[in-house]
Amino acid sequence: MDRIKEKMNQLRLEADEAATQNEELKAKIKALEQDNLAKEQEITSLSHKNNVLESEVENLEIKNKDLKASADQGANHSTEVETLTRRNQLLEEEAEEADKNLREVNERLRQTDVKAGHLERKVQALEAERDQWESKYEEMAQKYNKVQKDLEELMAQIGDI
Repeated sequence: MDRIKEKMNQLRLEADEAATQNEELKAKIKALEQDNLAKEQEITSLSHKNNVLESEVENLEIKNKDLKASADQGANHSTEVETLTRRNQLLEEEAEEADKNLREVNERLRQTDVKAGHLERKVQALEAERDQWESKYEEMAQKYNKVQKDLEELMAQIGDI
């Protein structure tokens, strides 16, 4: 009788531990999903910024060509061309940096997706294990009730004797 109670208590503890671990994993998944969303928003923002910078670079390249043609007509435009060339170079460097950042963010997003998939599989495995423990618990409860009933019948028979 005590062994059954100990076993049931042990099963309850294991079920509680599995439920706690399940909640922790759900919290981790939620945190990863939020992180993933933030990174997606950062990617969107960087993509937009990259597009704007590329557009600005194209505009500046066109303007740079126009200014170079004007510089041939007169020496007065040479300083303006140099300024715009420097600005163009800085924008190209910023565009390259934005591209680099975008690639890094994409890689981090991919790693996060892989990690989230791994954690989802782990959660599913833990849920399956929890279900097994619950079915074992129910089976043991039925066995316990049957044994209890048999014991009561035996006690009644002994009492009749």
